[in-house]
Amino acid sequence: MILHRQHSRNIILLFAAILFSTATALAHTPRLVVNIVVGGMRGSDIERYYDNFSANGFRRLIDGGLNFKNTQIDYLHTSTAAGLATLSTGTVPALHGVVGEKWYNYVDSSTVALIVDSKAHSVKFSTGSGNYSPHRLQMPTIGDMLLTSNPESKQISLAIDPLSAIVINGRSGVAYWAETNRTHWTTSSAYVTALPKWVESYNDANNNRLYVLERWTPLHDITKYHNSEVAVVEGIKGKGTRLLSKVNLHLANSDIGRMRYTPAGNTQLLEFASSVIAQEGLGKDSTTDILNIVLDTPRYIASVYGPESIEYEDMLYRLDSDLAEFLIYIYAQVSHAEDVVVVLCSDHGTSPSYNPVGGKEHDRFNTRQMEVIVNAFLGAHYGTDDYILGFANNSLYLNHTLIRTKHLSIDTIREEVAIFLLQLRGVANALSTSSLRNTSFANGRSRLMQQSFSPTRSGDVIIDLLPGWTIENSDVRSASDGGYNYDRHIPFIIYGGKIASGVVDSTISSTAIAPTLCHIMGIEAPWATESQPLKEVATKKTGKN
Repeated sequence: MILHRQHSRNIILLFAAILFSTATALAHTPRLVVNIVVGGMRGSDIERYYDNFSANGFRRLIDGGLNFKNTQIDYLHTSTAAGLATLSTGTVPALHGVVGEKWYNYVDSSTVALIVDSKAHSVKFSTGSGNYSPHRLQMPTIGDMLLTSNPESKQISLAIDPLSAIVINGRSGVAYWAETNRTHWTTSSAYVTALPKWVESYNDANNNRLYVLERWTPLHDITKYHNSEVAVVEGIKGKGTRLLSKVNLHLANSDIGRMRYTPAGNTQLLEFASSVIAQEGLGKDSTTDILNIVLDTPRYIASVYGPESIEYEDMLYRLDSDLAEFLIYIYAQVSHAEDVVVVLCSDHGTSPSYNPVGGKEHDRFNTRQMEVIVNAFLGAHYGTDDYILGFANNSLYLNHTLIRTKHLSIDTIREEVAIFLLQLRGVANALSTSSLRNTSFANGRSRLMQQSFSPTRSGDVIIDLLPGWTIENSDVRSASDGGYNYDRHIPFIIYGGKIASGVVDSTISSTAIAPTLCHIMGIEAPWATESQPLKEVATKKTGKN
C-alpha cells in the first residue's frame, strides 16, 4: 500500500512538472516584437523571388519562421489605410471604420481626411510635415492594448508616410515619419511635445541623406531576374516600360523622391529603426516592447512602375539585403534570441499593370465620367442639379443635403443608382447602403463588400469592378482597388520566440494577425476583433534563429 501510494505520488509530481514546464513555455512572452509591413507585397512574391533572396534576409524568415501561405484580406476595398487598420485592430473596415484615406461628410458635403487634425502639429518641423493625429481612429490597436496592459512597455511606429505610421500605431506610444522637405524624422504633438534629443541629433546630422540612391543599377546579373520591364534602372537594353506619368521622374530630383520611389526608402527606414532600438532600449527590460515598421517604398514602386517591372524586383532584392543586416543587428542587441519575435506581413497586394509592355492593355474605370453619367441620369428624373458629392473608396457619395431639400427619398435614389450602375462597363456589382444595412451576406463578393462598408463613413453605393479592372489614375500603372486575389493574398510569417517553424497551408484571415500577436505578448486582444489567435502559435518548440 505504501509503495502504491508513493508510486502514485511520483506520477502526480511528474505530471505536475510536465504541466508546469509546458505552461512555462507557453507563457513565455518576448521582450521585443518587430512588426514589419512590406507595403503592396503580394503573397505570391515570396515564392516568385525566393531563388534570388539571400539566406539571411527574406529566406531567414521564410525558412525559419511559421509561414501562413494563404493569408487573405477579408473585405473588398484593399486600400493602404484599411489594410493597416485591419492589421493593427484585428477587424474589418465595417467595424474599425477606416474605409480609406478620405471620405465625404454628408452634413456639410466636405471631404474628411483620416489623419488630418487642425488641433495637432508636427513636432519641431513645420514645412512639409502636416497637421496629423490619430484622432479619427475608432478602435484600439495592438500597441494600444499593450500599453494599457503594461504601461512600462513601449510602442514605436515608423514609416515614410504619416498615414502609415499613425494607422499602424494607434493612439498610444509614438509614430515617426519623414517630413517631405528635408526628409527629417518628425511626429505629432498628439504623441509628444518634443522630439527626443537623439532624434534631433539624428536629423541634424542629415543621416537620411547618406542613403539617397543617386544612380539605380541592377543589384544582380540581369539574367537572374524574373521580370522583364524596365523604366529607370540603368544598364538594361531592349526592354521598356511605358509610364503613365512623369511625376515619379520629377520626384526623383528631390531627396524624398529618391528615397520614396527608389530602394533608398527601405534602407533609410531600417537604418533609423536600428537607431530606435538602440537609443530607446527596446527589448532591454522584462516588459514587452513593439516596433512597427511600415515599408511604404515597395507600394510606391509597384504602383508607378508595376509589379512586373525590374524596378520592383530589384527593390525587393535590395530590401532583402537591408533586411539581412537589420535582422543581424536586432539579434545582436538581445541576450537570448527567444526574446525577439519578428513578423513579416503586408497591407495588401497590387493589380497587374494597366499597360503591360508587349501585352494587351487592361481596362480602367473612369470615375469622373461615371459621376457625370449618374448625375445626368438623376437629373433626367428629378431635375438638373448636382446630385453627386464624389467617389472614394470604391463607393459613390450622394448629395444628401440637396436630396432632402428636394424632398426626395434617399433610399429610393440609392437603389436607382445601384441598378443604373450595373449598365456601365467594368461594373460587376453595385450595392446600396440600404441593401448593405438590411441584408446579411454570408459569402461571395457581396459579403466582401459588406465587410468594407462603414455606416458613417462609406458612400451610398459601393461598386465592385470586374477582375483586372482598376480605377483610372494618370499617376499609377498598378493599384490595389479591385479586391481580387492579387490584392487580397498577402504574406504573413512569424519568426522567433518559441514559435515553431513550418508552413500552414490552410486559409486564414488577416484579421487573425492582431489577436495572434497579442496572444504571443500575453495581452488581451484588440476589443473589436472577432478572430481567435491562430492555434499554430501554441507550441513549446523553439524556432531556429
